[in-house]
Amino acid sequence: MKAAKKSVVKKAAVEKTAAKKTAAEKTAPAAKKAAAKKTAPKKTAPAAKKAAAKKTAAKTAAKTATAKKTAAVAKAAVEQPQPPPAGKPESPAALVRRARRINRELAEVYPYAHPELDFENPFQLLVATVLSAQTTDLRVNQTTPTLFAKYPTPEELAAANPEEVEEILRPCGFFRAKTKSVIGLSKGLVEQFGGEVPGRLEDLVKLPGVGRKTAFVVLGNAFGRPGITVDTHFQRLVRRWRWTAETDPDKIEAAVGALFPKSGWTDLSHHVIWHGRRMCHARKPACGVCPIAPLCPAYGEGETDPEKAKKLLKYEKGGFPGQRLKPPQAYLDAGGRPAPPLGAVSGT
Repeated sequence: MKAAKKSVVKKAAVEKTAAKKTAAEKTAPAAKKAAAKKTAPKKTAPAAKKAAAKKTAAKTAAKTATAKKTAAVAKAAVEQPQPPPAGKPESPAALVRRARRINRELAEVYPYAHPELDFENPFQLLVATVLSAQTTDLRVNQTTPTLFAKYPTPEELAAANPEEVEEILRPCGFFRAKTKSVIGLSKGLVEQFGGEVPGRLEDLVKLPGVGRKTAFVVLGNAFGRPGITVDTHFQRLVRRWRWTAETDPDKIEAAVGALFPKSGWTDLSHHVIWHGRRMCHARKPACGVCPIAPLCPAYGEGETDPEKAKKLLKYEKGGFPGQRLKPPQAYLDAGGRPAPPLGAVSGT
């Protein structure tokens, strides 16, 4: 009996051991999978570290770029000349820096700036400039082709019938006074200078109807001799910019001339006059699109909303024809359009 009991116990133990072995064999694949999962992160750790390093590097680069940009903006704000607060005087050196910065900015906006009177020789430019008083260059350019076709030389205009000249010049306004001036200066050229336009300021201002402004237009654009043209646009803008508080043209010329090298006076005149005609108007300046707004003490006198300001632009900046019938090629290449002849619909 005892032997049989031991045999049964032994048999049960063997069966129990076999069952455990079978269970272990069945769970082995699952255990291996679990182990694989535990070891997987260890295998991908280098890739994760690399991705984290790239992310950190990107953040660092972004911070560095932002810091550089902030520093550049701060540096520019310090270096860029600023208009003085209202009522506060500006040092002479600061004024020179700001004035020259404005001129450089305008030169970039109007690289093709040129005299907007049509002319083929000094005589035509002289007459056209006299006729441009209190009217637009566009109106003069629409009128002079007929005048010069009939009277191409000083000798012929000097001998002209005043009534016939008046009829031609009627569209320019003040046609009687202007007729007297152009016939008078033509006689002066014939009698004093052999029918040739002189290339000196002191000679030009001796002619009837010719002042310093007219003389500098001729000298600068027909003879290449620097001069400042103080017309109504120039006077308005230099006072807005606080380059001078003078109101007399001769004093304005002297004050502004002291801010710039003489060699650049003619181009300066073109830049300022073009800006006055196209953007910085007398009544409604287009402040919202003005390239020199940060430098202008008068910013805000005009429309500051960019979209509304765009509608105030004139000539090629506003999509309209310029003032010359035969403009330089550089102007045409830049998108400018010739003015229409007298009597045509211009759209301006």
